[in-house]
Order: sequence, then structure tokens, then C-alpha cells
Amino acid sequence: MTHSPETPNTQLRLTINGEVVQLQNISPSLTLLQYLQQSGRTGTKEGCGDGDCGACTVAIIGEDANGNPCYQAVNSCLIPLGAVAGREVVTVEGLAKDRLHPVQAAMVKTGGSQCGYCTPGFIMSMFAAYYDGKLDDAAVEGNLCRCTGYLPIRRAAQLAISSASGVANGAANEAANGSTNSSINDSEKIVTYTTANEFLNKTENGVLNTLDYESVDLFDSESDPFRQRLTAVTADLRSISYSTDQQQFYRPTELNHVLALLQQHPEATLVAGATDLGLEMSHHRRAFPVLISLEAVSDLKQIRRTEAGVEIGAAVPLSQIEANLHGVFPSLDEMLHWFAARQVRNRATIGGNIGTASPIGDLPPVLLALDAEVELVSAQGHRVMPLANFFKGYRQTDLQSSELIRAVHIPTQITPSATRRFSQSYKVGKRGTDDISIVAAAFTVDLDAADQIVHARLAYGGVAATPVRAVQVEQMLIGQPWSWPTIQQVKPSLQAAFTPLTDLRGTADYRRMLIGNLLEKFFVEINENQRINQAVHY
Repeated sequence: MTHSPETPNTQLRLTINGEVVQLQNISPSLTLLQYLQQSGRTGTKEGCGDGDCGACTVAIIGEDANGNPCYQAVNSCLIPLGAVAGREVVTVEGLAKDRLHPVQAAMVKTGGSQCGYCTPGFIMSMFAAYYDGKLDDAAVEGNLCRCTGYLPIRRAAQLAISSASGVANGAANEAANGSTNSSINDSEKIVTYTTANEFLNKTENGVLNTLDYESVDLFDSESDPFRQRLTAVTADLRSISYSTDQQQFYRPTELNHVLALLQQHPEATLVAGATDLGLEMSHHRRAFPVLISLEAVSDLKQIRRTEAGVEIGAAVPLSQIEANLHGVFPSLDEMLHWFAARQVRNRATIGGNIGTASPIGDLPPVLLALDAEVELVSAQGHRVMPLANFFKGYRQTDLQSSELIRAVHIPTQITPSATRRFSQSYKVGKRGTDDISIVAAAFTVDLDAADQIVHARLAYGGVAATPVRAVQVEQMLIGQPWSWPTIQQVKPSLQAAFTPLTDLRGTADYRRMLIGNLLEKFFVEINENQRINQAVHY
């Protein structure tokens, strides 16, 4: 069935803190943060405008990996207003009515705020995680604090999640058995405790804090207004055609409608999660004449498993890939763990990450090493091509006019003569999380029963104008034993295969060193960490 583009209307409708807001003649590419501040909701702060610091974090009601309503922390500095049409947005102003929300109370009780500028963002990240039971370090990895220090903030997270899971009343018994019931990875070496309150009162130096943490005012789960909202509200992602004097914004729900719009507006800009495009809106105040949102197109948001492999729709958020495909592709798991932060993964899509053709994109090396294919579609038909042929130059792809990425296909079958496969990915940046790669790499090798290499893929980002494989070195490895001498034999050729640049993140020599060292690391981790006994069998 074909669709003709609709007649644009002049209103966007969304809900902010339970209040329905109707917007007229306002730019759909104005960021949510810009609108919040212009409308007097100044609790949400702007720090970097890049989605790095988390000061702008708000929560929206979206869907989890099982399709159930959930709160998702997102960066409001990157989301255009059009993307939240039909959605419910919760800001820090909406948390405290007659009393503090438990995450706010926990932050107060643990002394987790000093200057306070970053606090609303931390609160909203913790708020979203509070309701999905994942209030761990990863929940706030996209939030930066420059004055308080992270220990009291992490203690606040521990207190809040303990309260939410009912541990506040029974933690003493669990603690007596040596269980913290905490997903916090405590690098500060908090000592063993005998009661929950003793644990929470311990500081980095072992000095007791006299605050009464057990006095945090908790919501009863049955009367929690925010939990009730999850059962009463779902995102209304109906088809939208919205226009102002200068812009048009479309949010179709069917792929055929998207293709028809692209024929009518070949100059249109496609947007899904807007984590990359949002930078243009946030920093450069760029207003796109025609925007077509893909996030309501159901065909682009499916993950399908077949006998040959996995098909991932181009508009599937990375957080859903992370949840739905965990354990299927270890190298993908590893890279998603280091991919930006939860706020970004809740919005960023696999199609967007490869469609931008960034030479330092995190996912392309992984997908190249897994022999992924990309499916492209237009009104004239569709085609499937190896991802290795998709990148044509710096920020250039093989996408033709009026064509879009429909899906990414990842095979799960290993080489017929192989008995096991090893695959892993690596990311080197200036920070451990929420940072851009200096070099990213992904490797896949298939071994036969005699430990001979029968298949090899060595893929890199940050070493050339595009994500790229070391094809000649891959061929050199075929038929060779999986051994340290083999790695050393091909290392010089591998380092000579690329001509990396020097920039603010690293020198060419440093990148060249990483090219060889990461392959060595791959070998050592498999062998010395006995991963040879944990091979992936598809």
C-alpha cells in the first residue's frame, strides 16, 4: 500500500510533568532543552551541549526491550522538539510535589550535592534507573560532577535502590550474611559491614557520617504516582505532519510513507535518535527545512532472528539491542558497554551510527568484523550489500538519492571447517566511558580442530578516512596456527596497512602502535584468560 504525504498541521502536542502542552509555530528542530528553558523550566541545565555531561538529563516514557512502558533517561540538549511529540517528559521540577522523591531524598541525606549545577541531571538519571531496578554505576556514567566527588552520589544511588527494592527494611539481615544486594561496582573499597546503615555511613576514609539515612521518606509502591503513570501512559507515536513558516516535520508510521516523502522531498534530512544531528541543532542552531523522523516506523524498529543470523532494524535504539542480543555477539556486547552513556544509548540507533559514516564510529568496526550486511531501500526497490562496501570516503556512503538504511544483517554461522569462533572489540579513548574513540578495533577468528586459522577479520576505526578492514593481513593469517609467533609475524604488515592522522586525541604514531597492540591484546585475552574454553558456538 502506498501513502501520499499528508497535509501539514501547525501544532505539536506533548506532556511535560503531567501537563499537556500544545505548541504552535515553533521550530521542530528547537531542542527540548532550549524549549524547557525558554518556557521557564530552568531546573534542567546546559553544560556541554554535546550529550557528554548529563546536566540536561530528563526522562521520557518509552519502551523497554520487552515492549513495556519504562522511564528512559535522555539528553534534552540533543533531542529536537519533534522527537518528543506524543511523549511524556519528566523534568526535575516534576518530581517533588508534597515531598521529595526517594532519589532526591537520598541525594540530600548522603550530601551528594555541592554547587548543585549537575544535581538535576544526576537526579533524573537515578530517577529513571530507580524504576527499572538498574540503579548502578552505568545509570550515572553519562553524568559528570566537578566538585562533590562521586562517592556520596554513589551512596545516594545505593540508598535509593535499596529502598526501592525493599532492602531498606531487610538489608541488615542480608548484610549479616555478607550480601550487599548492590549492583554498585565499588572501586572506592567500601569495607565489609554488618548493618545497612553502617555500610551507608562509611566514607572513603572509614569515617562515620552521622546523617540518619533510614529516615528517607519512601513512596509506597501502590501509591507511587510515577509508577502509576507507567501503567496509564504510553507514547503516542502516531503519524505527524507539522509545519511552520520555515520548516516541515514528518513522522510517518509506515516505511512506504517514508519512501513517498523522500520522493517528494529529496532534500529532506532523516532523523531517528538525533544524537548526532542534535549537535547541529544544539551548537549551530541549525534549522533543517524538512525533517523526516523514522522512530515511529515499526518496520525499522524490529529485531528478527533467522536461521542465517540476526536482522536489526535501522531505527532500533542501542539500549534495546544491548538488552535483546546480549550474549549473542560478545564483541557487540563489549562495544555497546563502552558506547557513550545510557542517555545516548536510549536514543542512538544502529542505522544512524553507520549512516553518519564517521571514521571513529564505535559500531562499524564491530559490524565489519562480523561480516555484517546493510539493507538499503527506496521507492525503486531494495538492495543488500556488505558493510565493507558501504563506506566510500570521509563521511561518504553508497546511499543513493531517496534511499535509506532499512536494516543491518549479522550472520551467526561460522566457517564450515571451523570448530569455534572468537570475537572481541576494543575502544581506546581518553576516558573509560562516554568518550570518542582514539582507535576502535574488532577482531574475529575462526579456528579448526588443529587450531589453524580458517577465517579472520581485523577491523578498525580511527585509523583511516572510513572504518576499514585490514584485508591483506586477514589473508596472511589464513592457514596459519593461532599462536604468538603468528601474531608477531603479521604485526608489522598490520601497522603498515594504515596511515592514521595526528589530531587532538592522539598522534599518528600512537594510533599505529595501538593497531598492533590491540591485536596482541586480543590474542593474550583469549589464551591467557582461558577464553579458548568459552568459544562462541552459534
